[in-house]
Amino acid sequence: MRLLLLNPPHTAIGSRCVPDDHLPPLGLLAIGGPLLDAGHQVELLDADLTNLLPAEILEEVCRRNPEALLIGHAGSTSAHPTIAELTRALRSRLPKLVIVYGGVFPTYHWREVLSAEPQVDVIVRGEGEATAVALFAALEQGTPLEAVRGLAFRKLGAPFKTPDAEMIERLDAYRVGWELVDLARYHYWGGKRAVVMQFSRGCPHLCSYCGQRGFWTKWRHRDPRAFAAEIARLHREHGVEVINLADENPTSQRKAWREFLEALIAQNVPVILVGSTRAGDIVRDADLLPLYKRAGVARFLLGTESTDEATLQRIKKGATSAVDREAIRLLREHDILSLATWVVGFEEETWRDYLRGFRQLVHYDPDQVQLLYVTPHRWTAFFDEAKDRRVVQPDQRKWDYKHQVLATRHLPPWLVITFVKTMEVAMQLRPRALERALHHRDAAINDAQRWYYRVGRRVWFFEWANFLFRERRVDDGPTVREMWGASQVAEEAPLAPRSKRQAQVSSGLPPRAPPSPRGAHSSAT
Repeated sequence: MRLLLLNPPHTAIGSRCVPDDHLPPLGLLAIGGPLLDAGHQVELLDADLTNLLPAEILEEVCRRNPEALLIGHAGSTSAHPTIAELTRALRSRLPKLVIVYGGVFPTYHWREVLSAEPQVDVIVRGEGEATAVALFAALEQGTPLEAVRGLAFRKLGAPFKTPDAEMIERLDAYRVGWELVDLARYHYWGGKRAVVMQFSRGCPHLCSYCGQRGFWTKWRHRDPRAFAAEIARLHREHGVEVINLADENPTSQRKAWREFLEALIAQNVPVILVGSTRAGDIVRDADLLPLYKRAGVARFLLGTESTDEATLQRIKKGATSAVDREAIRLLREHDILSLATWVVGFEEETWRDYLRGFRQLVHYDPDQVQLLYVTPHRWTAFFDEAKDRRVVQPDQRKWDYKHQVLATRHLPPWLVITFVKTMEVAMQLRPRALERALHHRDAAINDAQRWYYRVGRRVWFFEWANFLFRERRVDDGPTVREMWGASQVAEEAPLAPRSKRQAQVSSGLPPRAPPSPRGAHSSAT
């Protein structure tokens, strides 16, 4: 079949005000590889890369005239309104087009999507590599879709789902379709050629607000040596310099992570690794941090989330402020940057809470800081805590962790953003932070910090302009439950763990070697 993968323009701040920094859409490429290997003609249209207008996207899809369109986005809650509008327009122009929708948001909201968006034919729930191949095999052969696990579609006019797809235990059984994009067009970390990759999927921790943990169901990792070899190949064949790890927690298993670091060092390629991890893992690996540095680890985002011990316990973070501080100190000792996140909205904060949080952040002394807003997704435990709180931002496009969505009784939105943006600028312009950013002993860190400050300045002013002139908020909005419906915490894991026998059979599959680039598939799209 002729298949087109579409990455729609994202409304997130990073995509709009940092036009030179874009990363390949890993989720779609991960689906594209298995579909190519199954014999389909696959192309990818990255409309987010060039920020195509809806009319331009429509014309480009019509020009390519695919038999099926696969659409999704990593930030699919905020991207869903854009996807709905695009697919409606595409259905009117291409009535025979099969529209397949995947990602986190439709995985959980399949009932609502199929009811409200008649143009969407099929939803892929959970991991898509095996499910997409089985789906298009069924469509080609004309066999019932009911036999394909991990789908949702309409049956007798009503939303219907098949049994949950089996979790992919052996991640190396499927490859990423890198040939679908021109990697020379993707940059990060100050103009360096960059990609997004996954060493692992899932997270073993139980943070109540996390919208990703349940989606992956269980923590799994790739073969460490194979993963290192793939990174080396991307560097040698495509000039990739930066690897942005999309993992929630790549360092969960010390043995596997160490094996990967050693394998990457043995490949002897000068790549930069950035990603997210747990502060506790950094403290655990204090003796391995020289290995981190040699392998190219340049920065880890540490989800500190809060500096208040009671809040950390309530959201089941499984961390303490003492561990967070020690992790930052250890990273600095080994010339690895720390990016600490601090999340607003777990409580209905007062100005005293912001002042206390700022003082504690200063005490943590991270190299970089990012303040986010708690966003209650209905498949998380935090949704049940927040279900009766009022919504101040009913525009779904703003539910991206970078906008305040929950009202607070003590502070109006203009004061909340004032505290947030003041804390950010005060943290980054502290004399100690500036000294490290401008005069670090490591020239590469100097370059990275200057890039981060340039981006931060643009985002800071962009967020203020949006708040003052482009965004609308409501004083008496719906409750979280009224906006989204009943809790789905019982459906948080959309994948079925494989039986012991099935896992043994799967582990016997040989990994698929990347094929040589094929004609049109290797061109930029």
